Amino acid sequence: MSCVVDGNIPPSSGLSSSSALVCCAGLVTMEGNQQSLSKVDLAEICAKCECYIGTEGGGMDQSISFLAEKGTAKLIEFEPLRATDVRLPDGAMFVISNCCVEMNKAACSHFNSRVVECRIATKMLAKAKGLNQNGFLKLAEVPREMNASLEEMLALVDEVLHPEPYSREEICKALGITSQQFSTELLSANTQHVTNFKLHQRAKHVYGEAARVLRFKSVCDCAPTESIQLLGDLMNQSHASCRDLYECSCPELDQLVDICLKAGAVGSRLTGAGWGGCAVSMVPCDKVPSFLQAVREAYYLPDPRRAAMEKQSLFVSKPGGGAAIYLEK
Repeated sequence: MSCVVDGNIPPSSGLSSSSALVCCAGLVTMEGNQQSLSKVDLAEICAKCECYIGTEGGGMDQSISFLAEKGTAKLIEFEPLRATDVRLPDGAMFVISNCCVEMNKAACSHFNSRVVECRIATKMLAKAKGLNQNGFLKLAEVPREMNASLEEMLALVDEVLHPEPYSREEICKALGITSQQFSTELLSANTQHVTNFKLHQRAKHVYGEAARVLRFKSVCDCAPTESIQLLGDLMNQSHASCRDLYECSCPELDQLVDICLKAGAVGSRLTGAGWGGCAVSMVPCDKVPSFLQAVREAYYLPDPRRAAMEKQSLFVSKPGGGAAIYLEK
């Protein structure tokens, strides 16, 4: 195959461009070899492929890259992978704003450290409930096995895990494993140097965020006029959790989110892996022009580097279709 790649997404901006490229490559390879796979199969294959760069990511970005449909948001669930239409309320639009801080998650340990902390928290919660911890790697697996609600899991996190960071020694003792097992079974290649682990905060964020996602869909399903403010509140809670519990924000993102809220957004939060990249804001339609101008003047224009990037860093977004093959007639 001879391929040309082009795009207009700002680099390292948390807008899933790397996953989109993997998905595009998978789709082109399938088409070039005259094979046929479902979008769900392609999404699952591409999610596995991306792990080979060393980042222990999930499958959300790849799933929406294939399963997205014009005019509707999607609730994505796993095991099995499925996507459900979510009708967004009329009267508001999403605006993307890039804080212009680039974070290459494959070149640092920030991203994988959070995955490791979630993995350890999973095993600690499983053991506390008398489950076979060896079979659990993801926080989502524990409530599924226990048939517990997210609210019950949040209470369990408070009961089992203490807010103070855990040391390697404390984790090994609690799980009944050796230091060697800890390094080989729980850590990734680029997290071998990590010595302290915030298990309570990470688990609290993951279960809380999952609950907010379901609440967001529930509000959209009801679709009253006041739902826009409710959705904005959930987005604000999400950013606070990303900032304080998962600790994947950065000062520039926090500043940008504050500017967006002051400029008229009902809700604003980081998107993507974090530590840089973009914020997504929900803005009432009638306030979009003034919002764009206010954010431009407060965040981009005072800084020459940001000002130079502004045209590709601040834009309105709508739900669009996923990856597709265009055939020339």
